[in-house]
Amino acid sequence: MGKRPAWHAGRTAWHIRGALPYTSGMRTDIYLIYLSMRLLSRLPLRVLQAIGAGMGSLMLWRRGAFRRHIVANLRIALPGASAAERERLLHAAARESGKSAWEIVKIWGGGAERALGLVREVRGEALLDAALANGAGVIIAAPHLGCWELLNYWLCRKTPMAILYRPPRIAALEGLLRKVRGALAPIQVRADGAGVRQLYKRLEGGGTVGILPDQKPRAGEGRFAPFFSHEALTMVLLPRLAARTGASVLFAFAERLPRGAGYRIHVLPAPDGIADPDLDRACAALNRGVQDCVELAFTQYQWQYKRYSAPGRPSPYDAPRP
Repeated sequence: MGKRPAWHAGRTAWHIRGALPYTSGMRTDIYLIYLSMRLLSRLPLRVLQAIGAGMGSLMLWRRGAFRRHIVANLRIALPGASAAERERLLHAAARESGKSAWEIVKIWGGGAERALGLVREVRGEALLDAALANGAGVIIAAPHLGCWELLNYWLCRKTPMAILYRPPRIAALEGLLRKVRGALAPIQVRADGAGVRQLYKRLEGGGTVGILPDQKPRAGEGRFAPFFSHEALTMVLLPRLAARTGASVLFAFAERLPRGAGYRIHVLPAPDGIADPDLDRACAALNRGVQDCVELAFTQYQWQYKRYSAPGRPSPYDAPRP
């Protein structure tokens, strides 16, 4: 056999070292995104979060929808706060939002086990251990708070978990998500009728299910319940799952520690009434559970999310007309 070309030898060494593994079946542009994440994940977490904080501040400077939505949410959630306090929270929330976007490079690009090495403390783990040992099924309510991708890794290392999901708008990204989440990826169940039936079946078999409790439901599929003392359209799926299966409900999130120091996992009990057959009472308990989490890390909530909008009602997020 003839001598192998230099590019072939280099590619073989590349694979042996495992620094940047080749990923078959990925579109070239998606693979380049994956490659970039792998490279950037070598940066310290504090550097990535500092970049994100700067990007968040820049988004405020643009005075677009991002700023408008946070301002509206803070005005609704904290009506008694002074203008100066809301302005301080606005800037802090924007920086935290930027951190959440950039820290994902570390969480996804470095792999699950490296990411889990960033967990510095766990509070409430005994609650989860007891619920799992009970064998009656567990529902994890994980709000849009802190670093939920790291929380997924932590939960999936404790127990197999299924989550509801909607496929990404760009279909090619699905392969990227499967790759970066790796062996500790949750089982993804489509957010449709068949998927919901799978969740019931899993809980009835003593399994674990993860749900975003503050995800806005489709029109006609929710109830209005207070969230920071203001009515917000709230999902009924989680209370129904809890009521019909008898599964335990816990809230959880991964709090971002200051200056890139890592993360603190929180597991909290659900408020009383979350499995009440009266859906108004159950949804109020659900939102109270979300609020209990948010109050532990207020500025790390996704305050740019249009939590208080609903079909058929005036939106507090609309830009003022000229």
